[in-house]
Formats: sequence, C-alpha cells, structure tokens
Amino acid sequence: MIADIQYFDNRPITTEEFIDVLTRSTLSERRPVSEPDRVARMLEHANVLVTAWKGDLLVGVSRALTDFSFCCYLSDLAVDEAFQHQGIGKELIRRTHVASGEETTLILLAAPKAIGYYPKIGMEKYEHCFRINRKV
Repeated sequence: MIADIQYFDNRPITTEEFIDVLTRSTLSERRPVSEPDRVARMLEHANVLVTAWKGDLLVGVSRALTDFSFCCYLSDLAVDEAFQHQGIGKELIRRTHVASGEETTLILLAAPKAIGYYPKIGMEKYEHCFRINRKV
C-alpha cells in the first residue's frame, strides 16, 4: 500500500472531482459522466463515501448504499489507473465495509475489466444475481 495516500470517510467531493476520478479509472465508460446533474444526485444519495487522496488529488473512491445493519451495495469503486495495483481498491472496500457495519453483507456488480480482481482480494463470486436494466 502507498504510504502517502490518505483515506477519508464521507469527506464531501465535488461532482467534477467524482467525474474526473471516474474518467481516470475508466469507470466513466459505464457511468453517466455526460450528465453532471445525475452524477451529483448519485453523490447526494449515497450513504457511504470513502475516498483516497494523494495530496489534493482524488485518486480513488468507493460509493455505497446501505441500511447499516444487513446489506451494503458498493455501487462505485474507482481507482485512478496510475494508482492501481497498489492496494488502494482493497483498502477502499475494507473501509466501506467498516463504515456500513461489518454485520452487513457487502455486494457489488463487477465491471467487466474487474471481474478477475475481486476474487484476488478475497471476495466470493455469487452466481444468483438478478437485475432489471435502466430505461434510460
């Protein structure tokens, strides 16, 4: 893990900072970054926001929705490509789980490029997931 990375729980970030790190992580390929108002609502309604910073630069973010007692859906995990493979994503997930309550089950849907990552950090693949796609 990088020693000079600082982590914060629920430190406010701007819509622009969020879009920027989504872009630097490639997660922007699957997020509505061309709709800043929608991205702002994503931030506004998250229960847990854990961020990773190198100085004043946001290099990682975990955004989650939780009931703080049974389940936590980790909706966004983004780490700047220049800072990947250094333990930042794993630490963001750990801190998200702690912030949501360790009695919660943390779940996520993996981005196609990240499917191989999650088992490497100890997450269990679960085959019984269902979804209804967005209308827009």
